Amino acid sequence: MRMAFIFIDGVGLREAAADNPVNREVCPALCRMISKHSRPIDACLGVEGLPQSATGQGTMFTGVNCAAAMGRHCEGFPGPSLRKIIEDNNLFLQLRRRGKTVRFADAYLVDSAEELAARRYKSVTTVMALTAPETIATAEDLAADRAVMQDLTRETIQDRYPDIPVIAPQRAAEHLYSIARGADFTLFEFFQTDVAGHTADYARACKVLRAFDAFLAAFTRLAETAGMTIVMTSDHGNVETIAETGHTRNPVPFIVCGPREERIRESVSSLEDVTPAVLTAFDAP
Repeated sequence: MRMAFIFIDGVGLREAAADNPVNREVCPALCRMISKHSRPIDACLGVEGLPQSATGQGTMFTGVNCAAAMGRHCEGFPGPSLRKIIEDNNLFLQLRRRGKTVRFADAYLVDSAEELAARRYKSVTTVMALTAPETIATAEDLAADRAVMQDLTRETIQDRYPDIPVIAPQRAAEHLYSIARGADFTLFEFFQTDVAGHTADYARACKVLRAFDAFLAAFTRLAETAGMTIVMTSDHGNVETIAETGHTRNPVPFIVCGPREERIRESVSSLEDVTPAVLTAFDAP
Protein backbone atom coordinates (compact mmCIF):
# COMPACT_ATOMS: atom_id res chain seq x y z
CA MET A 1 0.00 0.00 0.00
CA ARG A 2 1.23 3.47 -0.91
CA MET A 3 -0.31 6.49 0.83
CA ALA A 4 0.25 10.18 0.16
CA PHE A 5 -0.95 12.42 2.98
CA ILE A 6 -1.48 16.05 1.94
CA PHE A 7 -1.84 18.38 4.88
CA ILE A 8 -3.46 21.62 3.68
CA ASP A 9 -3.33 24.18 6.46
CA GLY A 10 -6.22 26.45 7.42
CA VAL A 11 -9.07 25.13 5.26
CA GLY A 12 -12.47 24.63 6.86
CA LEU A 13 -15.90 23.80 5.50
CA ARG A 14 -18.48 26.54 5.09
CA GLU A 15 -21.47 27.20 2.85
CA ALA A 16 -20.99 29.24 -0.31
CA ALA A 17 -20.55 32.95 0.39
CA ALA A 18 -19.08 36.04 -1.20
CA ASP A 19 -16.11 35.87 1.16
CA ASN A 20 -15.49 32.11 0.76
CA PRO A 21 -12.84 31.45 -1.93
CA VAL A 22 -13.13 27.69 -1.47
CA ASN A 23 -15.57 27.35 -4.34
CA ARG A 24 -15.87 25.51 -7.65
CA GLU A 25 -14.82 28.50 -9.74
CA VAL A 26 -11.55 28.99 -7.86
CA CYS A 27 -10.60 25.43 -6.92
CA PRO A 28 -12.74 22.89 -8.81
CA ALA A 29 -10.52 19.86 -8.12
CA LEU A 30 -10.48 20.47 -4.37
CA CYS A 31 -14.24 21.08 -4.29
CA ARG A 32 -14.85 17.92 -6.30
CA MET A 33 -12.82 15.88 -3.81
CA ILE A 34 -14.67 17.48 -0.90
CA SER A 35 -17.98 16.65 -2.56
CA LYS A 36 -17.19 13.05 -3.56
CA HIS A 37 -14.50 11.78 -1.23
CA SER A 38 -14.75 13.58 2.11
CA ARG A 39 -16.61 13.93 5.35
CA PRO A 40 -16.58 16.88 7.77
CA ILE A 41 -14.60 16.29 10.95
CA ASP A 42 -14.20 18.24 14.19
CA ALA A 43 -11.12 20.40 14.78
CA CYS A 44 -12.23 21.96 18.08
CA LEU A 45 -11.40 18.87 20.16
CA GLY A 46 -13.81 19.70 22.99
CA VAL A 47 -11.78 22.71 24.12
CA GLU A 48 -13.09 26.27 24.27
CA GLY A 49 -11.60 28.91 22.01
CA LEU A 50 -10.41 28.92 18.41
CA PRO A 51 -8.45 25.88 17.19
CA GLN A 52 -4.75 26.54 16.69
CA SER A 53 -1.96 25.01 14.66
CA ALA A 54 0.31 23.47 17.31
CA THR A 55 -2.37 21.48 19.12
CA GLY A 56 -4.40 20.78 15.98
CA GLN A 57 -1.45 19.38 14.06
CA GLY A 58 -0.15 17.63 17.15
CA THR A 59 -3.48 15.86 17.52
CA MET A 60 -3.67 15.01 13.82
CA PHE A 61 -0.22 13.43 13.73
CA THR A 62 -0.28 11.58 17.08
CA GLY A 63 -3.84 10.50 17.82
CA VAL A 64 -3.54 12.26 21.20
CA ASN A 65 -5.96 15.11 21.95
CA CYS A 66 -3.21 17.66 22.42
CA ALA A 67 -5.59 20.56 23.13
CA ALA A 68 -7.10 18.61 26.02
CA ALA A 69 -3.65 17.54 27.22
CA MET A 70 -2.46 21.15 27.24
CA GLY A 71 -5.75 22.47 28.62
CA ARG A 72 -6.01 24.96 25.76
CA HIS A 73 -5.44 25.46 22.05
CA CYS A 74 -1.76 26.29 21.44
CA GLU A 75 -0.72 28.30 18.42
CA GLY A 76 2.49 28.44 16.43
CA PHE A 77 5.39 26.28 17.53
CA PRO A 78 4.87 23.58 20.17
CA GLY A 79 6.45 24.10 23.58
CA PRO A 80 8.41 21.47 25.53
CA SER A 81 5.39 19.54 26.87
CA LEU A 82 3.69 19.37 23.50
CA ARG A 83 6.95 18.50 21.75
CA LYS A 84 7.33 15.53 24.08
CA ILE A 85 3.90 14.19 23.08
CA ILE A 86 4.80 14.56 19.40
CA GLU A 87 8.23 12.99 19.78
CA ASP A 88 6.78 9.97 21.60
CA ASN A 89 3.62 9.33 19.58
CA ASN A 90 3.98 10.72 16.06
CA LEU A 91 2.77 8.99 12.94
CA PHE A 92 6.23 8.63 11.38
CA LEU A 93 7.50 6.87 14.48
CA GLN A 94 4.52 4.54 14.69
CA LEU A 95 4.74 3.60 11.02
CA ARG A 96 8.47 2.93 11.23
CA ARG A 97 7.86 0.63 14.18
CA ARG A 98 5.63 -1.34 11.83
CA GLY A 99 8.43 -1.63 9.30
CA LYS A 100 7.00 0.98 6.93
CA THR A 101 9.08 3.50 5.02
CA VAL A 102 8.17 7.17 5.46
CA ARG A 103 9.07 10.37 3.65
CA PHE A 104 8.50 14.04 4.35
CA ALA A 105 8.34 15.60 0.90
CA ASP A 106 8.78 19.26 1.92
CA ALA A 107 12.23 20.76 1.43
CA TYR A 108 13.99 22.50 4.29
CA LEU A 109 16.40 25.23 3.28
CA VAL A 110 19.23 23.70 5.30
CA ASP A 111 22.29 21.63 4.50
CA SER A 112 21.64 18.84 7.01
CA ALA A 113 19.23 17.40 9.58
CA GLU A 114 21.66 18.52 12.29
CA GLU A 115 21.29 22.13 11.19
CA LEU A 116 17.51 21.78 11.36
CA ALA A 117 17.64 20.18 14.81
CA ALA A 118 19.66 23.13 16.11
CA ARG A 119 16.85 25.58 15.38
CA ARG A 120 15.16 26.97 18.47
CA TYR A 121 11.64 27.04 17.04
CA LYS A 122 10.27 23.98 15.27
CA SER A 123 6.84 23.28 13.79
CA VAL A 124 4.90 20.12 14.61
CA THR A 125 5.90 18.51 11.32
CA THR A 126 9.55 19.42 11.91
CA VAL A 127 9.49 17.82 15.36
CA MET A 128 7.96 14.74 13.74
CA ALA A 129 10.45 14.66 10.87
CA LEU A 130 13.40 14.88 13.25
CA THR A 131 12.37 11.53 14.76
CA ALA A 132 13.04 10.10 11.28
CA PRO A 133 16.00 12.27 10.19
CA GLU A 134 16.69 10.21 7.09
CA THR A 135 13.46 11.55 5.65
CA ILE A 136 14.48 15.22 5.85
CA ALA A 137 15.00 16.85 2.44
CA THR A 138 17.44 19.73 2.04
CA ALA A 139 17.96 22.58 -0.42
CA GLU A 140 20.20 20.23 -2.40
CA ASP A 141 17.31 17.76 -2.71
CA LEU A 142 15.02 20.53 -3.88
CA ALA A 143 17.47 21.59 -6.57
CA ALA A 144 17.60 17.97 -7.76
CA ASP A 145 13.78 17.68 -7.79
CA ARG A 146 13.84 15.17 -4.93
CA ALA A 147 11.67 17.41 -2.73
CA VAL A 148 8.77 19.84 -3.02
CA MET A 149 8.78 23.44 -1.82
CA GLN A 150 5.93 24.34 0.51
CA ASP A 151 4.71 26.99 -1.96
CA LEU A 152 4.81 24.44 -4.83
CA THR A 153 6.34 26.82 -7.39
CA ARG A 154 9.49 27.92 -5.46
CA GLU A 155 8.64 31.56 -6.06
CA THR A 156 9.05 32.43 -2.38
CA ILE A 157 12.74 31.43 -2.35
CA GLN A 158 13.98 33.17 -5.48
CA ASP A 159 15.71 35.95 -3.52
CA ARG A 160 17.84 33.37 -1.68
CA TYR A 161 18.07 30.57 -4.24
CA PRO A 162 17.89 32.14 -7.71
CA ASP A 163 19.58 29.08 -9.22
CA ILE A 164 16.65 26.83 -8.24
CA PRO A 165 14.15 27.46 -11.05
CA VAL A 166 10.50 28.37 -10.63
CA ILE A 167 8.21 25.54 -11.73
CA ALA A 168 4.50 25.09 -12.45
CA PRO A 169 2.29 23.50 -9.76
CA GLN A 170 1.75 20.54 -12.08
CA ARG A 171 5.50 19.92 -12.12
CA ALA A 172 5.53 19.95 -8.31
CA ALA A 173 2.82 17.27 -8.46
CA GLU A 174 5.11 15.11 -10.60
CA HIS A 175 7.91 15.53 -8.07
CA LEU A 176 5.62 14.54 -5.18
CA TYR A 177 4.42 11.52 -7.11
CA SER A 178 8.00 10.42 -7.76
CA ILE A 179 8.78 10.72 -4.04
CA ALA A 180 5.61 8.92 -2.97
CA ARG A 181 6.28 5.98 -5.27
CA GLY A 182 9.41 5.22 -3.25
CA ALA A 183 7.85 5.02 0.23
CA ASP A 184 4.91 3.43 1.99
CA PHE A 185 3.80 6.76 3.47
CA THR A 186 4.63 10.25 2.23
CA LEU A 187 3.61 13.51 3.87
CA PHE A 188 3.41 16.87 2.11
CA GLU A 189 2.53 20.05 3.99
CA PHE A 190 1.02 23.07 2.24
CA PHE A 191 0.49 26.08 4.50
CA GLN A 192 0.08 28.96 2.06
CA THR A 193 -3.71 28.66 2.47
CA ASP A 194 -3.42 29.53 6.16
CA VAL A 195 -1.02 32.38 5.40
CA ALA A 196 -3.48 33.78 2.84
CA GLY A 197 -6.37 33.40 5.26
CA HIS A 198 -4.62 35.56 7.83
CA THR A 199 -4.23 38.40 5.31
CA ALA A 200 -7.99 38.76 4.63
CA ASP A 201 -6.97 39.33 0.99
CA TYR A 202 -9.49 37.56 -1.25
CA ALA A 203 -7.41 37.92 -4.41
CA ARG A 204 -4.36 36.45 -2.70
CA ALA A 205 -6.40 33.56 -1.33
CA CYS A 206 -7.75 32.81 -4.80
CA LYS A 207 -4.24 32.82 -6.28
CA VAL A 208 -3.01 30.39 -3.64
CA LEU A 209 -6.01 28.09 -4.03
CA ARG A 210 -5.74 28.07 -7.83
CA ALA A 211 -2.10 27.04 -7.65
CA PHE A 212 -2.89 24.31 -5.13
CA ASP A 213 -5.81 23.13 -7.25
CA ALA A 214 -3.66 22.75 -10.36
CA PHE A 215 -1.20 20.75 -8.26
CA LEU A 216 -3.94 18.61 -6.73
CA ALA A 217 -5.60 17.82 -10.06
CA ALA A 218 -2.29 16.70 -11.56
CA PHE A 219 -1.26 14.67 -8.53
CA THR A 220 -4.65 12.96 -8.27
CA ARG A 221 -4.43 11.75 -11.87
CA LEU A 222 -0.99 10.27 -11.25
CA ALA A 223 -1.96 8.68 -7.93
CA GLU A 224 -5.10 7.09 -9.37
CA THR A 225 -3.09 5.52 -12.19
CA ALA A 226 -0.71 3.97 -9.66
CA GLY A 227 -3.42 2.82 -7.23
CA MET A 228 -2.10 5.15 -4.53
CA THR A 229 -4.32 6.29 -1.66
CA ILE A 230 -4.55 10.04 -1.07
CA VAL A 231 -5.46 11.34 2.39
CA MET A 232 -5.96 15.07 2.84
CA THR A 233 -7.15 17.15 5.76
CA SER A 234 -6.57 20.38 7.66
CA ASP A 235 -5.82 21.42 11.24
CA HIS A 236 -8.46 24.18 11.53
CA GLY A 237 -10.55 26.54 9.44
CA ASN A 238 -9.39 29.95 8.22
CA VAL A 239 -9.31 30.70 4.50
CA GLU A 240 -12.97 29.77 3.99
CA THR A 241 -13.92 32.97 5.86
CA ILE A 242 -11.56 35.40 4.19
CA ALA A 243 -13.28 38.48 5.62
CA GLU A 244 -11.78 37.58 9.01
CA THR A 245 -8.08 37.18 9.77
CA GLY A 246 -8.37 34.56 12.52
CA HIS A 247 -9.07 30.86 12.60
CA THR A 248 -12.61 29.48 12.70
CA ARG A 249 -14.43 26.73 14.57
CA ASN A 250 -15.76 25.28 11.33
CA PRO A 251 -15.30 21.56 10.69
CA VAL A 252 -12.52 20.59 8.31
CA PRO A 253 -12.71 18.16 5.40
CA PHE A 254 -11.24 14.69 5.79
CA ILE A 255 -10.63 13.50 2.25
CA VAL A 256 -9.65 9.98 1.22
CA CYS A 257 -9.37 8.94 -2.41
CA GLY A 258 -8.17 5.55 -3.63
CA PRO A 259 -7.85 2.02 -2.22
CA ARG A 260 -9.58 1.49 1.15
CA GLU A 261 -10.98 5.01 1.06
CA GLU A 262 -14.38 4.24 2.60
CA ARG A 263 -12.92 2.19 5.43
CA ILE A 264 -10.43 4.93 6.29
CA ARG A 265 -12.84 7.83 5.90
CA GLU A 266 -15.73 6.41 7.88
CA SER A 267 -13.56 5.75 10.94
CA VAL A 268 -12.66 9.42 11.37
CA SER A 269 -14.87 12.03 13.05
CA SER A 270 -12.25 14.39 14.53
CA LEU A 271 -8.56 15.20 14.23
CA GLU A 272 -7.94 12.74 17.05
CA ASP A 273 -8.97 9.84 14.79
CA VAL A 274 -6.65 10.60 11.85
CA THR A 275 -3.48 8.83 12.99
CA PRO A 276 -5.34 5.73 14.27
CA ALA A 277 -7.17 5.48 10.93
CA VAL A 278 -3.93 5.65 8.94
CA LEU A 279 -2.28 3.04 11.16
CA THR A 280 -5.31 0.75 10.89
CA ALA A 281 -5.18 1.01 7.09
CA PHE A 282 -1.57 -0.13 7.09
CA ASP A 283 -2.25 -2.88 9.62
CA ALA A 284 -5.10 -4.34 7.56
CA PRO A 285 -4.27 -7.45 5.48
